[in-house]
Amino acid sequence: MTATTTSARSDLSELGRSETALRTFLHGLPGVDQVGAEQRAAQLSTRSIKTTAKAQAIDLAIRMVDLTTLEGADTPGKVRALAAKALRPDPADPSCPHVGAVCVYPAMVPYVAEVLRGSAVHLASVATAFPSGQAPLEIKLADTRAAVAAGADEIDMVINRGAFLAGRYKEVYDEIVATKEASGDAHLKVILETGELATYDNVRRASWLAMLAGGDFIKTSTGKVPVAATMPVTLVMLEAVRDFREATGRQVGVKPAGGIKTTKDAIKYLVMVNETVGPDWLDPDWFRFGASSLLNDLLMQRTKLTTGTYSGPDYFTLD
Repeated sequence: MTATTTSARSDLSELGRSETALRTFLHGLPGVDQVGAEQRAAQLSTRSIKTTAKAQAIDLAIRMVDLTTLEGADTPGKVRALAAKALRPDPADPSCPHVGAVCVYPAMVPYVAEVLRGSAVHLASVATAFPSGQAPLEIKLADTRAAVAAGADEIDMVINRGAFLAGRYKEVYDEIVATKEASGDAHLKVILETGELATYDNVRRASWLAMLAGGDFIKTSTGKVPVAATMPVTLVMLEAVRDFREATGRQVGVKPAGGIKTTKDAIKYLVMVNETVGPDWLDPDWFRFGASSLLNDLLMQRTKLTTGTYSGPDYFTLD
């Protein structure tokens, strides 16, 4: 690490001490060219890849899936079945890789932990009054600690969008810092809920705020609002993690979530990752898809490449 990087990291670590410092920094970030970002994302969407590369991309995308169920009707049996699928997405093909993680509500964590124990599949839990984030801080932290105590090794927290949009940046910063501490050794993914942030400039500011506060990942969405992950928004977030690593030496992951349903969509995102931040992020440790239905389409396309025929949507279990 260079002396310049060390100095930059030290300077950035001081920003959380005051509202004024955070505001000055965040509003001093370069503005996002909306037209340019959308055109760039559209251009990347048109890239084609060869069959061999497609097979590799599908396996990589499977390994990047956070297989998710976040419904009020979730039951112990349902989440156990989901965890079993995460371990062996295609029981008929042992060469099929496992997914990156299973993501559930805190109350369901113990049942998933029973199935995943000893495996390489991570156990993620949403916390901090997901999806609204509208609860007192002590409740949010208790939510987080309970999920970790039950076996979660990744926490997906939501920021207080009302506080962020009102310009109370230090309040948001302090909540992320506190949640990171409550998470212990678990990785912290910070959900920005980009569909509620209104502008790309706000997405960039929220991305930097989450990283400055210690987030290990920045995540687009809860999947509970009409506008979830989009390619332009993810592009802005990827540029933010790239610039943050250049400034501080610390690498942060990115997780688009909500609305990514097809293999074609997933591959578009992988192309964008490769061309925006490079191969360092083409790894489940640094890029994930928050999804429920995506995995089945990936499995169908994988079977097509392997056997030459589609297996059909009813061949794989519904999540």
